[in-house]
Amino acid sequence: MAFHERLGRVGVWSMGLRADDPAREAELGEAAAELEELGYGTLWIGGSPSVDQAVPLLAGTERVTVGTSILSIWDHAAADVAARHAEVNAKYGGRFLLGLGVSHDEIAQKNDHPLANRPYSALKEYLTALDTAPTPVPRDQRALAALGPKMLELSRDRSLGALPYLVTPEHVAQARATLGPDAVLAPEFKVVLDPDAERARAIARTYLSFYLDLANYTKNLLRLGFAEEDFVGGGSDRLLDAIFAIGTPEAARQRADEFFAAGADHLAVQVVTGKEREQPVRLPRAEWRTLAEALPLAN
Repeated sequence: MAFHERLGRVGVWSMGLRADDPAREAELGEAAAELEELGYGTLWIGGSPSVDQAVPLLAGTERVTVGTSILSIWDHAAADVAARHAEVNAKYGGRFLLGLGVSHDEIAQKNDHPLANRPYSALKEYLTALDTAPTPVPRDQRALAALGPKMLELSRDRSLGALPYLVTPEHVAQARATLGPDAVLAPEFKVVLDPDAERARAIARTYLSFYLDLANYTKNLLRLGFAEEDFVGGGSDRLLDAIFAIGTPEAARQRADEFFAAGADHLAVQVVTGKEREQPVRLPRAEWRTLAEALPLAN
């Protein structure tokens, strides 16, 4: 089976899937097994994970793909990543997908890497290092976080495809035009399941406010036609409605269909509950079960 077919139609994206604490590994393995049973195709580990943090999820499952979304190139040497990628995939049947990227400008600027001010060049150099490592990472076993045209072209030319975060169906349509028909397009997709519209929007605004302080996201939203005033106070209603599916499972399904119609191959669903900053991060398992009944998990 081609790797892009292993992603399935819908996956789960969560920072809670990171195995930061060894004491949580059993919990994560159990949750991963349930997600596999529910029919999700890929488990995406958010929050700049390492390759090793995929292991508890792989160990707890038999078929599902596990991906990093995304491993930061500033934090991990390419040769080490390539070696660990090969070891993990050899042990777990080739089910690990390396998602990688340059993170945020604000983070890159704090790095002493010689190309910290040139993230596109740094990522190209990193991909070359993965290609030339003693155990190379094959092009179809890696994907790139990409928003702008140059990064999308790089993901098309040198990886399986693109993993854009914080995007709209309009962005997906533009990305598909840049990627062409063959590269995988797997955007992250935010859902707030709460029938109380006022409370749901408050949850969405609190979560979104963090990202509206990061230039790579606001630049992309400006390219899509939003204005600076849309970023005030955690985001305008117009912005929230473009980025989130808010309300019922049926609303989530309708919004998901818009992403697929725009050209997405796969959706990495992130359930936003308002408790994402708590430690340890709560796994929204009840919401995942609800969405499994509402979303088109089968190809």
